[in-house]
Amino acid sequence: MIAGFSITSLLLILLAGIGAGFVGYAVGASSLVSYPALLAFGIPPVLANASNTVGVVGTGIGGVMGARKELKGQAVRSITYVVIGAFGGVAGAFLLLKLDPSVFEFAAPVLILLSSLIIAINPRGRMQAKQAAADATAQLKHIEATEATDATDAAKRATTPTAPHRPPEQLVQPMSQDSWWVWLGVAAVAIYSGYFGAGAGTLALAMLDAAKIGPFHKINALKTLIGTGANISASVVFIIQGAVDWPAAIMLCIGCFIGGYIAPPITRKIPANIMRAAAVIAGIILTIDLGLKTY
Repeated sequence: MIAGFSITSLLLILLAGIGAGFVGYAVGASSLVSYPALLAFGIPPVLANASNTVGVVGTGIGGVMGARKELKGQAVRSITYVVIGAFGGVAGAFLLLKLDPSVFEFAAPVLILLSSLIIAINPRGRMQAKQAAADATAQLKHIEATEATDATDAAKRATTPTAPHRPPEQLVQPMSQDSWWVWLGVAAVAIYSGYFGAGAGTLALAMLDAAKIGPFHKINALKTLIGTGANISASVVFIIQGAVDWPAAIMLCIGCFIGGYIAPPITRKIPANIMRAAAVIAGIILTIDLGLKTY
């Protein structure tokens, strides 16, 4: 036994973490796997949620490191989103710890159902399709423009970095052009991330897309910053307050890293709709189960 857990239990939490990291990469809903797994081992809801936040924080850090190309040239916005995420994460963490535990127990089924519905609606997939169409249109115009020029000049332009017919890079709009509600939305997502977090990334992505901040691959990187800032600061609060079950959090963190690492080559062979449907079904089943136990 290690801190009340058998070796078998810790290995099962590790496996749950691998599943959470995989699902988190595939459909952006790692907590739909990791949170109920911790509940299944008898960890109280609030403690399970806090430990889950600490456990999945590595996923966000890895995502930010992998998105350095997309974040290039967005230093001010990136820092701003991380700061807002950090403050929101602290606020969400204190809400979780200071409110009566029954408040979270009653809210959890609703929050999980909300996350499942967000995955079912699939704003991420819609945005990817829209971005792919925009990229294809730009590429077609580029090809048509190139074919209309002299073959010799086209060859020279192909070897020149500043070829005039090269499709311009799609940029993120200046922060000064953001609508006022964008900042409220970023703050709300950050608070939600610190309080619970399941589906927060998809919420942030949908919000940034609605505000027309920029192309998909850039706002997908930006939404990661919000959640990462929130999860790190919330984790600090949970650790200081002694609200973390360390054996579970550590095994979960290791598993999330492994799951996120092995997910890309595997998910390429599995239709996205199948993975999304599985996540939605699991979320609904979990909602019903927790709802019956709570209400």
